Amino acid sequence: MSAERTWIKSTRSQNTASCVEVTTTFDEIRDSKDPTGPTLKAAVAPLVRAIKSGRFDV
Repeated sequence: MSAERTWIKSTRSQNTASCVEVTTTFDEIRDSKDPTGPTLKAAVAPLVRAIKSGRFDV
């Protein structure tokens, strides 16, 4: 895990126990309940763009 990363989570999930956090560089994801646990390296920005464009709509 990268100790010097800045993590953010959605303002919509502030009052829930089940959410994920993403780095401000949008390249790493973690479980907000386990901030010292494992992280997932991912290209989050392209994923968010694809979701917003409706690419995964069924």
